[in-house]
Amino acid sequence: MNELTPKRVADSRVEQIQVVLNSHINGAGRLFGGQLMEWIDIVAGVVARRHSNRIPTTASIDNLQFKEPVYVNNTIVLFGKVTYVGRTSMEVQVDTFVEHLDGERKLVNTAYLVMVALDENDHPTPVPSLILESDEEEADWNAGERRDNLRRQRRIEKY
Repeated sequence: MNELTPKRVADSRVEQIQVVLNSHINGAGRLFGGQLMEWIDIVAGVVARRHSNRIPTTASIDNLQFKEPVYVNNTIVLFGKVTYVGRTSMEVQVDTFVEHLDGERKLVNTAYLVMVALDENDHPTPVPSLILESDEEEADWNAGERRDNLRRQRRIEKY
């Protein structure tokens, strides 16, 4: 497949499962936030690799907010997908759930990461466009476009 051939959201989806071990727990007896961030970053990186056929780097992370506690021996399920693409960047949404023994899943976190595709000289390089196949994917794209505009405004206001 040509690296700039448009891709579907489904082409780069990732699901990762983790079991929370004692080494993942902080002093409060819950999942260490940095550990969750590492898992989220890995999932986003794989999604971005699959979409761009390039090695990506993380440019920004929008959110890390625990909505549910996570304890030792919990099963964590992370789902990653591309929601929006620019010229060289991809927005990747990673949803994290705690999965209970009865199969019930509760949302722990939704993170949006901006990943930039790099060429062999570590310079940003173009990424394929995204084929939207459902109303949900179009809504994700529109929301991603709004977040992209907000990120641009924050960068401009900062300097």
